[in-house]
Amino acid sequence: MFKQLIIALGLLSFSITGFTQIGGDNTFEFLEMPNSARVAALGGSNISLYDNDLNMAYYNPALLRKEMHHNIAINYTNYISDINYGYASYAYHLDDIGTVGAGIYYMNYGEFIRANAEGEILGNFYAQEYSFNLYYSRSFLSDSSLRVGGSLKTIYSALDRYYSSALALDLGVNYHVPGSNFSASAVINNLGFQLKPFTEGNQEPLPLDLELGATYKLPYAPFRISVGANNLLSWNMRYDSPLNSQQLVSDVDTVMSFGQKLGNAGDELLRHMILGVEIMPSDNFFIAFGYNYQRRTELALSNRPGVVGFSVGAGIKISKFMISYGVARYHMAGISHHISLTSDLNAFIRKG
Repeated sequence: MFKQLIIALGLLSFSITGFTQIGGDNTFEFLEMPNSARVAALGGSNISLYDNDLNMAYYNPALLRKEMHHNIAINYTNYISDINYGYASYAYHLDDIGTVGAGIYYMNYGEFIRANAEGEILGNFYAQEYSFNLYYSRSFLSDSSLRVGGSLKTIYSALDRYYSSALALDLGVNYHVPGSNFSASAVINNLGFQLKPFTEGNQEPLPLDLELGATYKLPYAPFRISVGANNLLSWNMRYDSPLNSQQLVSDVDTVMSFGQKLGNAGDELLRHMILGVEIMPSDNFFIAFGYNYQRRTELALSNRPGVVGFSVGAGIKISKFMISYGVARYHMAGISHHISLTSDLNAFIRKG
């Protein structure tokens, strides 16, 4: 059944390829930003990590399950410059119905100077975006190995005097045999449309995406490996800078050498891939590493690539709280800091 489901999702991806877009061509791109410290440390996206982490439901609603009953998650990200954003969620399990949840995601772009064409300062303005999410998931096999889930998003954006709203749906599936070390998932993100465009008559697409992912924990070692593939509705992810044609920068970036050795097809394939590794010496502590090839090839400087595209983080459980921190390097001039706090509210309830 699982194989048939994957085939069906593959056929679906071909059927909607004609409606796909690449990054920068869509509105509400903030929906693609990692809001969990753990996921940010694992490369920026993960849809298959089967763990008691409520934050994972944002990336794949099928990962929401009854063990997350009364769990909460609070996240904050200090992004590049004075941009910051956060996400908070809560889950509740209903017997014979499934697990439900709610979350709110905000993005604050900070304060901007308003000026006219002559450079006269006219004051300040602000820009914010929000997403209100409702989640639902349930198991469809007797052994609970197959879960499906959905997330309904109402999206709102205010950029100075321009406003827009939208509705979107995420659909996900996860396969995990209880007690096993393997988990596999597929997710279609942001199926939806604008209710109100920023300007009348200018309808813009949402960042539609198909993702596949798998996570495997080594049976006799504290290592968990995740491999994900995103943007699968658009094969060509290469950005051809106009600076290259003007010979203002090198045509071949040194940080792309590994992909270049595999040829154009290999380079294109790697641009879709994200690798994450976790070291878990105990259930109360983890260290995470991630590598995002697309981020590194597009944003690293050829003469000073540094650790652009790499990310790292850690989490530790203190009393009844799991506190996680992640850091991701987007550019030599841009680094993001992510903080997450999760807790099971059941632990605060005194038992009879």
